[in-house]
Amino acid sequence: MTINDLLKPESIALGITPPASKEAAIHLLADYMEKGGNLSDKDQYIKDVLAREESGTTGLGDGIATPHAKSAGVRAAGLAAMTVPDGMDFAAMDGNPSRLFFMIAAPDAANDEHLAILSKLATMIMDPDFKEALINAKTVEEFRKLVDDKENDRFVAPSATEEPAAAAPKADHIQILAVTACPTGIAHTFMAAESIEQHAKKRGLTVKVETNGSAGVKNVLTDAEIAAADGIIVAADKQVAMSRFNGRRVVITKVADGINKADELIDRALSGNAPVYHASGADNAEDESLARQIYKHLMNGVSHMLPFVVGGGILIALAFLFD
Repeated sequence: MTINDLLKPESIALGITPPASKEAAIHLLADYMEKGGNLSDKDQYIKDVLAREESGTTGLGDGIATPHAKSAGVRAAGLAAMTVPDGMDFAAMDGNPSRLFFMIAAPDAANDEHLAILSKLATMIMDPDFKEALINAKTVEEFRKLVDDKENDRFVAPSATEEPAAAAPKADHIQILAVTACPTGIAHTFMAAESIEQHAKKRGLTVKVETNGSAGVKNVLTDAEIAAADGIIVAADKQVAMSRFNGRRVVITKVADGINKADELIDRALSGNAPVYHASGADNAEDESLARQIYKHLMNGVSHMLPFVVGGGILIALAFLFD
């Protein structure tokens, strides 16, 4: 399976006039998603996408937005894409207009293959040259070819120049370790991981990132790696295993910072001034603010409660139907 298997031609819209609002953009993208045959209940899917936005904007910054949801209203995993060259306000994390949109739809029982494909796309669009090429694409065929070329390592930037070789690693161990996680675990988790990896490698640092996504925990950090690491970053909006970091200096932050502030996080992790994490029998961070701990617990609860909310909505609809 490839990304273009999930991204149907009828689900792509290029050069769109800026929608009037964020909600209008989501409705428009859902229309394109429906044209691709991915939705069984568009209204339910839109409700779930808007609920996901309430937990944190998917306007990632740098012109990219990835509205998404796992929903009972999804028939089959799929993608919809839209370019808005003039940009629009999508409440992006960096405050700048969003110009490239990929909407992601995943059924409640999405399989690992679908999730792997969707997470791969999330890392691909972190390449600024690829992003600009997609925004400037004139036809759906050109857009899909760019996606196919990038997925198969054939993409060449139009004005590609030979980049300087990355500095050689400065140590024989993994210097930077990170954990990334978000409540949905489809896009932000993997984009944060990709951003941290890219910035670390550009600085000649060895790096390993553990992802806590919808398909489970991947690339798990070992005790030996944790003991030898020079810096540890946890960029997560839900609970992750923390007791293994007891006594180590750990930079704890939200997953959005992993995407937009990777260099700053690496600097803090390597500075030797990060707070020492003290485990207290349960996996909660004593060094985190109370508000941050409450937020993470709420997001963890939202992740677990979504199926019940969806099911409740369906039961209410059926009750009205038969009343």
